[in-house]
This record gives sequence, structure tokens and C-alpha cells, in this order.
Amino acid sequence: SIASPMYYRKYPLETIDANVNGLRLMLDYAAERNQKEPGSMKGFLFFSTSEIYGDPTPDAIPTPETYRGLVSCTGPRACYDESKRVGETLCVLYAQNKGVPVSQARPFNNYGPGLKITDGRVLPDFARDVLAGRDIVMLSDGSPTRTFCYITDALSGYLRVLVNGRRGEPYNIGIETPEITMRELAERVQKLAKELWGYEGKVIHKLSSEGEVYLKDNPNRRCPIITKARTELGYAPEVDVDTGLRRILNWYYFNRDAEAA
Repeated sequence: SIASPMYYRKYPLETIDANVNGLRLMLDYAAERNQKEPGSMKGFLFFSTSEIYGDPTPDAIPTPETYRGLVSCTGPRACYDESKRVGETLCVLYAQNKGVPVSQARPFNNYGPGLKITDGRVLPDFARDVLAGRDIVMLSDGSPTRTFCYITDALSGYLRVLVNGRRGEPYNIGIETPEITMRELAERVQKLAKELWGYEGKVIHKLSSEGEVYLKDNPNRRCPIITKARTELGYAPEVDVDTGLRRILNWYYFNRDAEAA
């Protein structure tokens, strides 16, 4: 479904439709096929989100799959967060009542080639500033924290959930450390861009109406516990943050035409 806050704020009903009605159509198909050809449906993976946890209380960070969430049902992010929660409920019900071999992955801030530079999320925005030769602009005070999981590690996790995940079960897919602030992320991007291309820009803070809307209901911290995926599925992320950032910055640099399309 639509995953970028910039786009799901623009298309809230379409976001809900994909996560609920679109998912149910696919689950119905899987259930029907399973009934006609028992055992033919080997696996079904639902891409949920770490957003279903909302803005966890401090005692729930790092966050395990058992945390039930602290989520607004009316805020600007609700169309995405709540429809993913409904989606997980559908998956559990179809697993329990119709035998669909579905499991749920909960991604935590994945990034890498394929994340469009116009996506509107923080890392592509920083990269746009760098490639344009501008200062890196932060729309927050830089204090919110995240862990960032490179795409190859994320894909390994998704495949493991699809093939070996328990029916109806959710799995956090991401990395546990380091949990870094947005200012630290901006400074890492700045440092790497200077090493790669002699970038001379600064990291600056800039309040704007766009930033205020984007940040409303935005979780202050997001960090997973991945013990369940590690012990049950053998999930073991390998790419450190600086290596991943260097790769994605090079991707944006050498694929400007594709990213502008």
C-alpha cells in the first residue's frame, strides 16, 4: 500500500482501501485456492508496519511484538496506522478460521535503492539537499530517534517470515542498534557526502507549516526488539548504518535520471 506519509496524507481513503479491502480480496483468493487445492498455498506475507505501535511509552522501547500500541485513530497518520492494524486482524482471522498460511512482517525504517528521492521521508529529503548542493534541512528539532535497516537485511527478514513464519504471527523486521537521532542522521549524511564528493553544506533547523503537519503524531522514538525473528527465523541483520548510508547516497548520485522520473 501507500507507505510514505506525504502520500498517505494526500490519499487517505485510498490508503485504507488498499490495506483493508485490497488485503481482504487477496486473503479471500488464498482461502479459496487453499480449499480447492489443499496445501497449494505455501505462504502469504502481509507487509504491516512498525507504525501500528503508534508512539510507545518509554517503558515499551525497544518495542516487542507483544506491545499493543498507543495509536491515535483520528490523527493525520491514522489512515495508515489504523488500516494496518485492521489488516493484521484480518490476517489472524483468516489464519484461524480459513487456514490461510499468512504471517505479518512489521518493518522498522527500511531504506536503500528503490526508496525514491521524492518520497518525502527524512533520508531521501536529506539526500535531495546534498545532491542539490543545499544545506541539509531538518524540519524537527532533531531529537526524535530511529533505527535504520538497510534493504538487503530487510529483504532477508521478509523472506524468512514468508517461508518460516508461524501462521497468524507478527515479526519485527529491522535493527536494534544504533538508535540515532535525526540530527545524528543528518550529520552522518553530511560527513559521508563530504567524503564522497566534497559536499560543503551545513545541517540547519527550519520550522515550516509543512514540517508541523508532517511531525504531528510522529512517534518520538522507534526501535524494535527482534529477538522473535532472530530465534525463530534465524534473522541476523549485517549492514551497519554508515555502510548502508554510503550505498544509498551513491545510488541517488549515480541514478539521478531514474530518480527524477
